[in-house]
Amino acid sequence: MISVGIDVSKGKSTVCIMKPGGEVLSAPFEVIHNKTELFNLVRIIKSQNEEARVIMEDTGHYHLPVATLLVDNGIFVCSVNALRMKKYCSQNIRRAKTDRIDSIHIASFGIAYWNELKPVPCTDDTYKELQLLARQYYQSVALLVKAKVNFSNLLDRVMPNIQDILKDNASNSKLTDFVERYYHFSHILEMGEKRFTSDYCKWAKKKGYRLYERKAKEIFALAQNGIPVLPNTQSTKIVVTEAVRVIHEIELSRDIILAQMQTFAKTLPEYSIVREMPCIGDTLAPRIIAEIGDVRRFKNKHALIAYAGIDAPPYQSGCFNASKRHISKRGNPYLRKTGYEIMQSLIKHKPENDVVYDFIVKKRSQGKCGKEAMIAGLNKFLRVYYGKVTELYTKLDIQDLAV
Repeated sequence: MISVGIDVSKGKSTVCIMKPGGEVLSAPFEVIHNKTELFNLVRIIKSQNEEARVIMEDTGHYHLPVATLLVDNGIFVCSVNALRMKKYCSQNIRRAKTDRIDSIHIASFGIAYWNELKPVPCTDDTYKELQLLARQYYQSVALLVKAKVNFSNLLDRVMPNIQDILKDNASNSKLTDFVERYYHFSHILEMGEKRFTSDYCKWAKKKGYRLYERKAKEIFALAQNGIPVLPNTQSTKIVVTEAVRVIHEIELSRDIILAQMQTFAKTLPEYSIVREMPCIGDTLAPRIIAEIGDVRRFKNKHALIAYAGIDAPPYQSGCFNASKRHISKRGNPYLRKTGYEIMQSLIKHKPENDVVYDFIVKKRSQGKCGKEAMIAGLNKFLRVYYGKVTELYTKLDIQDLAV
């Protein structure tokens, strides 16, 4: 048997081929990430005429071209968690680090843990696309938060306290639509109260907002008493209107991505089951499915909980046995975030006869604080999710066998 250690970096990799006992068959050499050199690597590995296993770090997306081509050519590839590999490589006292040394350590890891190596899982394309879309969705949400913070800061300088008057929970776009039309207190004052009131009512009717002449008078009074910091100039107008445009563009991008996620999620058998779970709507359902992926890849419910990073590993030494442990947070942070939002939705809507919500209430009655109870609820939710979805796939497999 031979272990092929690949230290992956952007655009190229360093490869070391090793046999048991630390015998290096091929000194570390570089491979560029293109078809010519990767097919040459396949030829070198197959020319050894022995069982070969390729080991590499899970380095985000840099390792994916290499792993994909090797797997497609029938080579065993194992992707190891980067933290685990880092701890293994750091056992050297001198802590020397180069790509050549790292490739040797990775190949050595393959020899040491040969029987524990697991091949890279083959994931359904639907789950891959769902996860890709989910990552872009979170990027859009992060950009939207930054854009809204910037917009709020600008409003404090051109129309202070306008957000308090136009706060509307039923329509999040009311404020941005208003600012797009009236960008500065001086602009409102120049129109005069009568003209502004008439124009505001026409605008509100066109946008579908409730017509309140009183609201227009409140805004005009605020404009008279407000103290804008930025002057009413063309530069200020451009900055404010561009801030509004950026928010609208990001919201549009987010909605397009979410709609595509929903389209893909609806093709999966578990979508209907997830949607039937309390407080999971069209937004949360595709997100939770995207982060969990194919639930059958987890050997049991505990593996799913560990993947979410909400497990509390035991800590015992001698007579000491820790009873209060923090969650590991060694897992998928997006899954924790989505699960936490589901728990918030459960607490807000208080569904009757729901095992997860009842479990949260039970933990609170036992003296657990809000976050602890919600994490316990998320633990329960993932157990329920795992049970329902695996049961569904078991039934589908039985039906396929019967046919």
